[in-house]
Amino acid sequence: MDTEEATTAAETSAPASSRGFYGCAVALIAFFTLIALGAHAFTEFEKGLDGDGQLERTGRSGSAYQPFGPGTTARYEDGLWVTVSFPERQDDGAYSLTVTFKNGTGEELLLGEKSLSDTLEVEPDESGQDYAAGSYVDWLNWDESSSALAPPLPEDEERTVPVRLKPDRKGVPVTVEVTPPHSGHRETARFQLTLG
Repeated sequence: MDTEEATTAAETSAPASSRGFYGCAVALIAFFTLIALGAHAFTEFEKGLDGDGQLERTGRSGSAYQPFGPGTTARYEDGLWVTVSFPERQDDGAYSLTVTFKNGTGEELLLGEKSLSDTLEVEPDESGQDYAAGSYVDWLNWDESSSALAPPLPEDEERTVPVRLKPDRKGVPVTVEVTPPHSGHRETARFQLTLG
C-alpha cells in the first residue's frame, strides 16, 4: 500500500509543477504585452499633443535650415509620407522629378484642396536663404502637376506628381516645398535639390 501511495503522489506532483511553469510563462507574456501596449499608447498620446500635421523627427527635420535631400521621405505623424525624387536631366535641358504622396492617414486626403501653390512650391536657391538675383527656374508643367493633385487621394494609396523644371543655368539649387492640406496645421517639408 505504501508503494501505491508513493507512486500516486509522484505522478500527481509532476503535472502540478508543469502547470505552475506554464502559468508563470503565460503571466510573463501577459506582463510584457501590457508593457508594449502601454508604450504604444503613450507614443500615440504624445503625437496627439503636438498635432498630426507634425513631421516625425528622425535625422534632418525638413525645415528651412535642415532640408531633406532628394530621394528622402518626409513622414508626418498622421501617416502621410512625401518623397521627392532625384532630378533627371532631359534632352531639352529641363529636369524632371516626382513628388510622391503615400496616404496612410486612415482617411481620404484632398491634396489640391486650395491651390497648387499651397501644396507644392519650387523656389530657386537654397532653403532658408533670400532669393538671389540671377537664379531663375521655369516650371514647365505647372498645369499637369496641378491636375495630378486635384483628385482626392484615397486611403492606403499613393499618387506621383510629375514636375519639370528648366533653370537659367546648370547647377542651380532649388527648394521643393511641400505643404499638404490638413484640417488643423501641417508643417512644410522642404527638399534641397541641385539641377545639374
